[in-house]
Parts: sequence; structure tokens; C-alpha cells
Amino acid sequence: MSLVEVTDLTVAFGELRAVDGLSFTLEQGAALALVGESGSGKSTVASALLGLHRGTGARVGGSIEVAGTDVQQASDDELRRLRGAKAAMVFQDPLSSLDPYYAIGDQIAEVYRVHTRVSRRAARARAVEVLDRVGIPDAQRRSRSRPHEFSGGMRQRALIAMALACRPELLIADEPTTALDVTVQAQILDLLHALREETGMGLLLVTHDVGVAAESVDEVLVMRHGRVVEHGPVTDVLEAPTEQYTRALLAAVPRVDARRTLPGAVPKPATGDGEIALPEASAEDAAAVSSGDDGAESPAVAQGDAEAVSSGASAEGVRGASPATVTESAQGVSSGASGDVVLEAVGLRREFGRGKRAFAAVDDVSLTLRRGETLGVVGESGSGKTTLGRMLVGLLGPTAGEVRYDGHARVGVNPAVQMVFQDPVSSLNPRRSVGESIADPLRARGERNERGIRERVTELLERVGLDGAHYDRYPHEFSGGQRQRVGIARALAADPRVIVCDEPVSALDVTTQAQVVALLGELQRELGLALVFVAHDLAVVRQVSDRVAVMRRGRIVESGPADEVYDDPQDPYTRQLLAAVPALDPQVAARRRAARRELAAV
Repeated sequence: MSLVEVTDLTVAFGELRAVDGLSFTLEQGAALALVGESGSGKSTVASALLGLHRGTGARVGGSIEVAGTDVQQASDDELRRLRGAKAAMVFQDPLSSLDPYYAIGDQIAEVYRVHTRVSRRAARARAVEVLDRVGIPDAQRRSRSRPHEFSGGMRQRALIAMALACRPELLIADEPTTALDVTVQAQILDLLHALREETGMGLLLVTHDVGVAAESVDEVLVMRHGRVVEHGPVTDVLEAPTEQYTRALLAAVPRVDARRTLPGAVPKPATGDGEIALPEASAEDAAAVSSGDDGAESPAVAQGDAEAVSSGASAEGVRGASPATVTESAQGVSSGASGDVVLEAVGLRREFGRGKRAFAAVDDVSLTLRRGETLGVVGESGSGKTTLGRMLVGLLGPTAGEVRYDGHARVGVNPAVQMVFQDPVSSLNPRRSVGESIADPLRARGERNERGIRERVTELLERVGLDGAHYDRYPHEFSGGQRQRVGIARALAADPRVIVCDEPVSALDVTTQAQVVALLGELQRELGLALVFVAHDLAVVRQVSDRVAVMRRGRIVESGPADEVYDDPQDPYTRQLLAAVPALDPQVAARRRAARRELAAV
């Protein structure tokens, strides 16, 4: 008997059919990935397996059997016994899944007591046991911590621990590594693999990241518009896809081993049938994806920050000569750069806290940026890259050092240096139309002609690939990729010379990600913009960058032309980051996982 058996599943919300005739099985101990773009129906399927659509107004049809329970016919009591005890789910956003008031250990213990009816002491002991198993250091002490005291990666581990508490037969992981940096992502994927080996549980992985699927599962089911496009062993689907859409999806995945072909350009995905245009994300076709930065480097951006920005010695390219400095050599400047230095940081340092609790988020960082050039800044969460970006824009003042624009020291927000934020949901005011948000920089510089403002905003919307008639729509009416385009339009409204992009594509699926990156490259070539591209996705950074700076614990440990840094990394930390990037080849992924396991055992 299969652990999961789904036959002709349909899920409809009003007139929208989110899942249409889906069938699949999952055996005991096996792992299956549901892969597709946002809006393809992946998470809807995952929720249906636990009966989470019951009482929501959704119409669910077909047959769903999980761990011997007929989900469609089960009573509420039977569903409660299924959830947590036999099948558990790890959700995408741990902050919204954990109660901010209660200690992590208490929340895990509560789940365990509901299903096993043991004493409080036994439940607490079990909570500490599973926290220790998922790699939380000093589990006894940290079990008393609250969610905000954990980094993003630790919160995700805590959710996995909660799911494991009752020893389920099936673990459903819905985008468990979205917005985590590559090293933490690799740790979470290795953990899931090890737990499968130890417990024999089945794994259903929901992801838009094909590389994550290659690292983690036996079979892949590709979805689009609620239907199955392709289903088969992971090696067959990734190495020899039979469907055009699967090939386009794979072609859109940025490769860490692929050199950049043109400054500011991203190659279009191609197959044996020729070029395939990536499908444009629409409000109906893509669900909004929320994200957060892992670690304590800086809090999530508030809309006030976005509104504030809107309104308002050389190493000569030799990596290792001066780790804290990023300068340009003849090799490092792209053919798209004119040679004019537009932005310079000199000895930047930023401290947080006071007294013994003070720490330097950025420590003695210097860099230069030329017109038309893209500088990629990579590193793990907490490395200081977002703090550096905010200092370049003027949202944060440095404790020491200075930011120079056109050779002159600059204090405060500089309208010529704009920022595209990581989470467009929190950087856009939900009570104002997107057109009004984009118009803010125009009004801030004194423009009063409302007709002229509306015409300019309409032009900007169309320039970033949106309909100018959407001026009066609100943020919630757009998909994640569209909201990021709105953020880019708002940055362009100030006629900047420099744009700092802080994780602009971290929570977008691969095709939407490719569209946003291609748009930035097109705007850069057309307007001569200089870009600072802050990201933890090393593959994306290589595709867009002329030069790269690798940050760790507030300092730049390696820098240089992008191809040199990626092809011949000198610093052990850079090599560690590159080794953690998911591989599309399952065999390569298995070898990397074994190597990481051996390294951890040393």
C-alpha cells in the first residue's frame, strides 16, 4: 500500500481551478518533488494532502489517501490524528508558523502532548531531543528561546524538529529553503536527506528551485497551471526532459559554472526546438511570495525606508592584496562601463549595540563603482552585505569611513542612488496605489503638474513591462515578480545613476527571476546605470556581475573580476560557498553531500 495515493485531484477557488486532474503516488521512504512556477498549484496540492482546504470555501474533488487515511471522507477528529502524528508539514515562512510569544521548546512539546498524552516533563525532553537532532547547538538552553532569537536557518530547523516530534511517516516540506543562503540551504537539505535515511519517512518537497529538487528527491513532478507537465525519476527529468515547458524551466535556472556572455544581459533559455519565451508572470498566474533575510544583519525593510530613499589605496584587481577593498583593474571593468567612478566607499564601518554588546556589522570596507558596471556582493546571511547596501544608499550612517558620490563625501539619502528592496510587499504601502508610490520621487523633487506626473509614471510602468493602466491598482493585486517591477519603476523615477539591489530575486521562481534580472540588465545598458547587486544566490550574481566582492563577518575576504573569483577562488570561504550551490546533476549533488558529511565529521 502506498504512503500517498492521489487520484484525479481537483481544487477550485470560485471560478479558478488551481489543481486540475492531478494523480500521483508516493511510496514509503521515497521522496517526490513538486516543481513549478509560482501559481502552478504546488502548495495547493500539499495543503490538500492534509485536508487544510476544509472549511475555506475551496471545492476539492478526486481521491486523496495519506498513511491509510481517506482525507476526503475523514472526520475532523481523524484529520487531527493524521496531522502531526502520521503526516507533518514544514511551511515556507517559519516566522508566520511559530508563535512569537512562546518558547520554541514549549511549542514543540505542545504538539507532542496533543498526540501522545505524555507528561509535561516527557514532552519537554522530547522537544530538546528533536532540537538536538536537527542541529540546534546547546538544545537544552536554546529550547527556552523565542522565535525572534533564532536566525532564519535555525527557525527552519525548529519547524522541522516540530514536524519530527511525533515520528511521522510523511514529511511535507513547502519551499523549506526559500530565501536562505546557500550554506544554510545545503545544511537543511542534508538534514532532510539524513532524516529520511534514519527514519524511513517519505518526503514530499514543494519547490520552485530545480536545483533543490536535484539535491533531495527520487522523482520529480513538474506542474503548470494545476496540471502535470512531466513526471519521472529525477535523473531522467533533469537530464533528458521530454516536455518543452520542462526544458524552458531548466534553461531559466542560472548556472554557477556558466560565464556571463554580455554585460547586463541574461541569455534566453533555448532547447533543441529553438528559443522558448519565458511565460510572463501575471497576478492570476503567480502567488505572492514573502521572504525574509536570515540572521540578524538587519530587520526587514519598512515602507518608510523605501519612501525615504525615493524622496530623498587600490588593490588593482589583485585578489587577496587588500581583502577589505574592492577596486577595478582593466580586466574588472566591463565593456559596458565608461570608466567614470560614480560611487566610492572608503573604510566603511558600522557598529550596532553599545558597550560589551557592540559588534561591527561592516568593518573597514572600501569599494568603487563605475558607470555602467555591476558589482556583485555575496555572502551568507549576517555577513553585512545588506548593511553595506543601506550605507551606500544613505539609509544608515557609517560609524567610521565615508561614502563619496562623484568624488564628494555624501551624508544622508542621495536621490541619485536608489534601492530596490528584497521584499516588495513590505516596501510598498498597501493603502496606496502603485502609481502613487512610484510618483513619490517625482513629487519629492518639486514636480506639481499632476497630469505630467501621471504620464511619467505610466511611462515607467510600461518601461518595466507592466500595463500603464495599472496606475490605480494596489500592491496585493500584483504577483511577486510584478511587485518587484513596481519597485524598480519607483527607483527609476528619481533618474538615478546608481541602483543598489538588495536580494531583488531571492523569493521568486526561476522564470520570474530571469525576467527581473534581464530587465535590470536592459535598463542598465539603456540608461548607463551602475548596479550594486547584493545577493546570496551565487549563480545569479555571476550572471549579472562584472566584479564580485565576497563578504564574511563584515569584511571583504575576496574580490575581483567575476570569472576569476568563480573559476579560481583563492579564499577557503569562497570555495565553501561555491561548493554549497545546488547542482542540477543528482549524481554531482550526491557526491557534494557526501563530501559535506565527511567535512562535518572531521
